Amino acid sequence: MGYKVAVVGATGNVGREMMQVLAERAFPIDEIVALASSRSQGTEIEFGDTGKMLKCKNLEHFDFTGWDIALFSAGGSIAKEYAPKAAAAGCVVIDNSSHFRMDPDVPLIVPEVNPDAIDGYTAKNIIANPNCSTAQLVVALKPLHDAAGIKRVVVSTYQSVSGAGKSGMDELFQQSRAIFVGDPVEPQVFTKQIAFNVIPHIDVFLDDGSTKEEWKMVVETKKILDPKIKLAATCVRVPVFVGHSEAVTIEFERELSAEQAQEILREAPGCMLVDKREDEGYITPVESVGDGATYISRVREDPTVENGINLWCVSDNLRKGAALNAVQIAELLGRRHLKKG
Repeated sequence: MGYKVAVVGATGNVGREMMQVLAERAFPIDEIVALASSRSQGTEIEFGDTGKMLKCKNLEHFDFTGWDIALFSAGGSIAKEYAPKAAAAGCVVIDNSSHFRMDPDVPLIVPEVNPDAIDGYTAKNIIANPNCSTAQLVVALKPLHDAAGIKRVVVSTYQSVSGAGKSGMDELFQQSRAIFVGDPVEPQVFTKQIAFNVIPHIDVFLDDGSTKEEWKMVVETKKILDPKIKLAATCVRVPVFVGHSEAVTIEFERELSAEQAQEILREAPGCMLVDKREDEGYITPVESVGDGATYISRVREDPTVENGINLWCVSDNLRKGAALNAVQIAELLGRRHLKKG
């Protein structure tokens, strides 16, 4: 016996990926519906590689009564309006936007990191999915924190354009083509040219000079992992279609060698250690696409601080950073709370 599942924002990058992941992982589904705005009503979406086509229904007129789980990937304004309506109808919402993440009554979940926190979902019937850059980071940090206690993290991100949606991917493609043929480049999605460039600016600027993306990484890591961890982030958009990368410096309370860190990460859930000190002995974003792992490379001791480790981590941001994590939350929810049959 399976669940009745709704995917909200089914026509977007993450919504389509959610469909793919649900099918790949054989999530127990009795009925599935694709929901989108009125302008996408009637658009056909394939349910994974099953050959089954779903016609998008209008979210505005949908009744969530009798549905078990709704996976939302339609942005904060849509989540703000419709997630509480779905939750009030008895459907558990797993939301990919930032709207509910810091709500104290909404658990923020990465199943490999803080699965027990999901028990708090009953307060609002809503569970939040973390920011894409946070999700892969905490998967890498959790086992190391358990082993040696993390005091401080400094992270620089190299985030792909798919984090800005289909329009971001289109802009990179169009600008790259324009440069090759000598046409002018006019930024529309991003603040500056993204093709053959990097932009140290994701989301809006805050009063302290950081961006909201950087703030998200700080507060979400504290909520998911440990409020005592100090974290500084610099988030950068790079001309990569899919896959976020992060250069991470970690300072621990207790001594931890590079060899010990490698052993821990080799066995950690959700992590894949690929770390040979030779050409091609590490993972790049291109190799992470379509996979659910958080890849760890370049693990080494940091000689500038006591008990320091540097590492490189890469993950498919549409998967572990969004769609896969949401489906893993749904699986966890099913095992612990919504048992069928």
